[in-house]
Amino acid sequence: MSRIVIFAAGSRGDLQPCVALGKALRRRGDEVRLVASARYATMATAAGMELAPLTADPTEILESDAGRELLAGGRNPVKFLSGFRRILGPMAERLLAECTDACKGADLILGPTFCYLPMHLGEHLNVPWGLIHFQPSQPTSAFPHPLVPQARLLGGWGNRMSYLAVEQIAWQLSRPFINPWRAEALDLKRLPLRGRFSDGAHPPRGGPVLACFSPVVVPRPKDWPSHVTMTGYWFLDENGWEPPKDLADFLAAGPPPVYVGFGSMVPEDAEHTGRTVRAALRLAGVRGVVQGDPETSDERVFAVRDVPHSWLFPRMAAVVHHGGAGTTAAGLRAGVPSIICPFFGDQPYWGERIASLGAGPDPLPFRTLTAPLLASRLRRTLVNEKITARAAELGQRIRLENGTERALRVIDSTIQATGY
Repeated sequence: MSRIVIFAAGSRGDLQPCVALGKALRRRGDEVRLVASARYATMATAAGMELAPLTADPTEILESDAGRELLAGGRNPVKFLSGFRRILGPMAERLLAECTDACKGADLILGPTFCYLPMHLGEHLNVPWGLIHFQPSQPTSAFPHPLVPQARLLGGWGNRMSYLAVEQIAWQLSRPFINPWRAEALDLKRLPLRGRFSDGAHPPRGGPVLACFSPVVVPRPKDWPSHVTMTGYWFLDENGWEPPKDLADFLAAGPPPVYVGFGSMVPEDAEHTGRTVRAALRLAGVRGVVQGDPETSDERVFAVRDVPHSWLFPRMAAVVHHGGAGTTAAGLRAGVPSIICPFFGDQPYWGERIASLGAGPDPLPFRTLTAPLLASRLRRTLVNEKITARAAELGQRIRLENGTERALRVIDSTIQATGY
């Protein structure tokens, strides 16, 4: 039995894959501690994991003025990363102390690339560590970093350099609070000005990189090193979930509707967005299930608060969402077309992947969202047999994968390896 700490600091879409992995680890007897916002305590305990709560709440952050500024930054890597710096900087000392405490007694530490927390803490505790990638973050010549799509104009060299550039921006923004933490709290050497990863090499004493997305969606680049494992998605199924009677009745009363919801994204004018979505559904002549207040439901539109995507999406004709990695994966697995309205970060990238795969139309950036534009996307998608067939084919292939099982094999080999 091993004690494994998993960092899942972020929104629900970042959390659910980590909970799915944690559940798989718990089933075989490992102890798992999830480091996440206290908001998700119920989900963690229901999966049999201990929660080490972080006092930063991602939902509150996105609803703040700084969060809205972050969302408005779009795909610009400097705005994206500096936005996180402005938000997290004032609370960095407290959050890093919480992360340090959460890792006491760990045999393995896993977490995202941001700030390389697993690396610092693994080095401090002299235990193996690994990284979790929710989107391509490993340098490659095959395609550019999701935040720097224009780098493809420079060919393979530009593609590879885009990853190193994003990494350097992230390091320069995080260095003012990471280096003091390393020196004063972890008793480690400060890292140099250029960081430790500017050449793209795997850091010494590092563990694996678990890329938890599907090779069906992102073909594995030939130049990724062997320590990067593309496991496939980690899906959290809520088996046994039963819909409320009014939702079941709505679905049974007509043809499959279209789902529209933007997850943890917070539109500046939520009421206007709601009216726009409903107008688009009317113009397209389709029924809808929308994210919102159930009291606003009517004969053509049913509003829901929290319904598992694994249950809901396969019952839809199409899904409209923000393009978060987790929601995109759920739509692909369901085998239905996706229409992505990205806000910021890697969301445009996933929208482009959906269009490139033929499982949906070109993304419709949220800032340009209007009822006629969304209605047009819906009509063209729902009558396009190539899109619906392609989405169904991809869903079948993704459902055959077992990403968590492959991740477990990599974790086992990491723990058993010598030299850490």
